Formats: sequence, structure tokens, C-alpha cells
Amino acid sequence: EGTQAKRRTSAVIVDHLTPPLTRAGLYDDLDRVERLLEEHAQCETMYPERAHELEHEIEHLLEEAPWREELPDEDDWLNALSNYLCELKESQIRSGLHIFGKVPQHERRLDFLLSLLRMSSAERPGLLQALLDKPPDFDLDSLSNSERDRVEELARAWVAHECGINPVRTEPVEARSIDPPTLRQAQDERLPQTEFPENEGLQALRRWLHETLIPRLDRCALEPQRLLDGLSGKFLAPGPSGAPTRGRIDVLPTGRNFYSIDPRVIPTQTSWKCGQRLADELLERYRADHGDWPKTLALVIWGTSNMRTGGDDLAQALWLWGCEPVWEPISGRVVDFEILPVSVLGRPRVDVVLRVSGMFRDAFGDAMRLLSTIPKRLATLDEPEALNPIRAAWLRDQRQLVQSGYAPEAAEQLAELRVFSSGPGCYGTGLLPLIDAGNWETKGDLTEVFLKWGGHAYRADGSSSEEIDLLRNRLSSVEIVHQNQDNREHDLLDSDDYFQFQGGLHAAVSELRGQAPATYHGDSANPEKVRIRTLKEEFNRVFRSRVLNPKWISGMREHGYKGAFEMAATVDYLFGYDATCDIVADYQYEEIAQKLLLDPQQQQFFRDHNPLALRDAAQRLLEAHERELWKDAAPETLDALESSIIEIQGELE
Repeated sequence: EGTQAKRRTSAVIVDHLTPPLTRAGLYDDLDRVERLLEEHAQCETMYPERAHELEHEIEHLLEEAPWREELPDEDDWLNALSNYLCELKESQIRSGLHIFGKVPQHERRLDFLLSLLRMSSAERPGLLQALLDKPPDFDLDSLSNSERDRVEELARAWVAHECGINPVRTEPVEARSIDPPTLRQAQDERLPQTEFPENEGLQALRRWLHETLIPRLDRCALEPQRLLDGLSGKFLAPGPSGAPTRGRIDVLPTGRNFYSIDPRVIPTQTSWKCGQRLADELLERYRADHGDWPKTLALVIWGTSNMRTGGDDLAQALWLWGCEPVWEPISGRVVDFEILPVSVLGRPRVDVVLRVSGMFRDAFGDAMRLLSTIPKRLATLDEPEALNPIRAAWLRDQRQLVQSGYAPEAAEQLAELRVFSSGPGCYGTGLLPLIDAGNWETKGDLTEVFLKWGGHAYRADGSSSEEIDLLRNRLSSVEIVHQNQDNREHDLLDSDDYFQFQGGLHAAVSELRGQAPATYHGDSANPEKVRIRTLKEEFNRVFRSRVLNPKWISGMREHGYKGAFEMAATVDYLFGYDATCDIVADYQYEEIAQKLLLDPQQQQFFRDHNPLALRDAAQRLLEAHERELWKDAAPETLDALESSIIEIQGELE
């Protein structure tokens, strides 16, 4: 948004800190099941009879738990359950909203610092690896759940020790940035003693924490003063942009006039490695799920995320095509690309169709030309069609276009187009106003709007034309729909853009192909360890770790009107994903109705701070039932939602 304002009006930006993050942890029956699993692990060798009893207890709990449907289908169900709970527990979620000029304090300060200390870099290891005295690339997933919990507790205690904060009483030492000896003295006086290891990695982290991280974080309190400086016409210092939790500590302190990235350098050499990992992991996941290499893939590329990452999505597309960038040695700018032989690549190429955002189209002209040129070159390679699906589609499309009346030269040019977006000067997919107003009946309606808004094809010379039928043809053969997410500061139920782009693509491919594609969600929050999940897996993870989590709910309550708005917005985005992708189960609708809207404390919170948010969210759930997205709804739940709407309407009148 800020970069867009700069492009359009030469705006000066005063940036601000990200929302506070915390470890999701477990709650309710998730926590109870984990405790039983821990006891089972302790009894398995020495007390096998007790371990067998515990298995039955766990099975009984799972029979009553609605989220049993979210568990992976594996033979070793206990191990699968343990991994599922571990992933939920270790997820990073927002524990509130950022208040302009307010630096996180107490528990949230611990959480925030811990989230930044987790990331390894060339200069220092991540905190958990350092506490274990392991190398920076040590895989934490190799730890058992109990070992992971112990090192997490130790990491939290270490940060509390270094910052002089009691993690139980949450009483901070009254100082902005205190030298380490003073902090350790405060800890000795007020905190229980904890034995910490000592090694070079921890020493480097300690220096970085006190000399760099804490001073930078505390200077974020000057955000309001910087806003006043800007309004007074004073100079605002520039600063880089990015996600702090992705290792971009240089974006702190906030309150600066941020800049993004030189569009001529993407993909950067760092993002190239991450993009390769994303592509390789995606291909391996598809092969594991479907038993073969994919031939066609539709990829969403946003301008904002590629500004943060340096071009991860662009790099992924290039590697799927079997190409790599050529950088100018001194400036680091991308000046050309190299096509790798299939023999070197070790696999078939993938025919990638791109749906790029209007922001990417406007900001990255060189990248648009690169993306438009590569398919043209790949189509003319003398390679077997089985190994080069771009060439196979190019030849087939040419024949079809000529048969439909196009001149051979025009047919050749159209057949090589792979980059689609909205028309010049237009942005978005058109789905949000359609879904908000309820002006749709079937997925066919959503598909037609998606095609109309995204049906402009872009050429290597920068020109474009509306080619809706061409996009329709491209999407009718797509096997994979994919989008990446590069940070933990937000998730797919935090914004309507995710269901508009990824959900819109899924709906269009499903409608045009006659069957749903394999839809995946890439997680590159840790660039060194990217993950590929199905969209349903990612949705379930966010739904269970954040949306129903008491930590998130209580964090939103602290923000009154805005917190209620965020809860209602989450319901809207959930509905949007179900409208486009059919991924919300009936029991999940029931859970969100009961826990977020009908819980007595939640009802009172909404009525006190934002009754319209409760009304709108309840209406959205009722709409889901009316459209048969929520088919098997409990009558008493529907009655309670209707009663809430009627009561609020009566109070407002």
C-alpha cells in the first residue's frame, strides 16, 4: 500500500511496527491430547499396559473431537497426531494489533524478541540452535516434542534473563536499553535461577540483542514524533522495508520513510535459492500426492511479497520452467536468463501460467518482460513434447487458433503468451464486491468475473490485449494452483486478497477443467526451510492455531472496536475461501459460530464495542447455510445467530 502511494502521488511514508506475535501453543482438548501423548511416550517402554490404556483414552478423545478430520491419514496415527499438534503449537500467530508508537512490553516483548531471535543468519545462529550448541542449519524438527518444549522454555527464560523481565509477574526493569550486567543483576534479584549453556553462538546473540536489536526496537516508540515531523514538513529518514520475522532486522526502527527494492535486481541471488527450494518442494509434494510430474501450473505473483523477498515467486517460476537468471556482476541486476538443458535439469519442464497483480505489473516492468520472453524461447526448443509441455501446448494452441480463423503469425504470437493480469490501470480480481454484495449464484459466475478482470495478456514489449478466451484455454488444462506466503505477520484469513487470487484461480480452474486442481500454499517465512502444504492443510492450520485460539481472541478483545472488526473480517475471508474453494467443513462453521460469535463473553464484547461486527458476521454464516456451503448446521445454532441479528437490529433502532 505504501509503495503504491509513492508510485501514484510521490507520498512520504511513516512506517510502523508489525503486530505482536506469539507462539500459538495448544488449548482445550488439543492440550489434553498432547498431555496424554507425553504420558504415552514415557510409558511405552517400561509400562506397555499403561501405554495401551492411554492409546484407548486418546482414541476416545479423538472420537469426540471435531478436528480429528484434520489429521493426516497415516498408518502410524500416534506419530501423525504428535506431528500435527507440534505444528499447531509452534505456529506464530498475532496476539494483538500494533498501537502506533507503542513498543511491545512484558510478555509481548518476550514474544516479539523471541520471534526475531529464532532466525539464523550468516553472522549468528538462531537462538534455539545456539542453546542446543548446534550449527545454524540444525533441523529442529528432528527433536521430539518434549525436547522441543524444553528448548522453547529455555529460550524464553534466556530472553527473560537477558531483558530483566519476569515471565510470570511481567514486571520489566524500568529502562529503555540497559547494559547486560545491570540486566543480569535485575534477573538475579527477581527471577528464579536457570542454568544456561555458554558458547560462541549465545555470546554472539547476546551482543546482537543488546547492541542492535533492543535499541532498534525501542526507537520504534518515536513513530508519533516522526509523523509530526512529516506533517511539519521536516525530513524523514529513509529506511528499508520487509518482514522482521524473516530476518530483516534492518527495517527497525520504524517511523521511517521506507523504500522497497530496485526492480531491476529481482530475483536477487538470495531469493533465487529460496525460489528454487519452493519449486523443488512443490514438485516433490505433487509427485508424492499424484505419482507423476505435473505438466501445467498456475502461479499467483504479487508485487508486495516480491518487494519483501527480492523475487521468490519470480525465481520459483523460472526454476519450474528450467531457467536461471544471469546477473550483472557489479550491480546485481538481472540482464538475461539461461535455459538449462533437460538433461541437466533432471526432470521435465513445467508449463507455468502466471496471474500477476496490478501492483507487480506496474512496479516490475523488467520482470514482466522477462516472464513474457521465457515461454517464447522455450516453445521453440527442439525437445520432446513429453519433457517440454510449453512446446507441446504452443504447437497445439497454434493449430487450434489457425483452425478458428487466426493468421499463422498471429496464432504463433498468441500461443506463446503466459502472463495475465488485469487491464492497464485496473487492479484486483473483481471477486470481492461480487461476494460482498452476494451477487452470484454459482462458481460459474465467479469464474466469468475472474476471467474478465484477469484476462489481459502481457507481451515482452510491454503491450497487452484482452485475451479472455486464451486465458480460459490456459486454465482449462491447469493441474496445480499455487501461491506463496513469505511471512508470519499475517495469514490467509487476514486478507481478502488471498481468496480473491488463489481462491479465484482455484474456482476458475475447477469450473473450466471439470475437476478441482491440486491447490498448494507455499510457506517461505523461513527461507532456509520452506514448506509446501495443500490449501486445505494450510487453512486447517490457520483455523486451529489462530482463529479459535484463546490467545488471539483475548488479544483482539484488548482493541475494542477494531478487535471486533478483525474477528468479523476473519469470518468474511473464511466465507470467501469456501465460496471459491469448498474448504470449510460443516464442523468448522459450527466451531466458529459457537466460539467466536455465540460464546457469552464474546456476545458481550461485541455488544459493548461493535455490535454491527457481530451482526455482519452472523449474517455471513447464515448466508453460508443458505448457499449450502454450511450444509449440516444445527438448528439451534442457526436460531441463535438469527436471534443475535434481531436483537442487535432492535437495539440499533
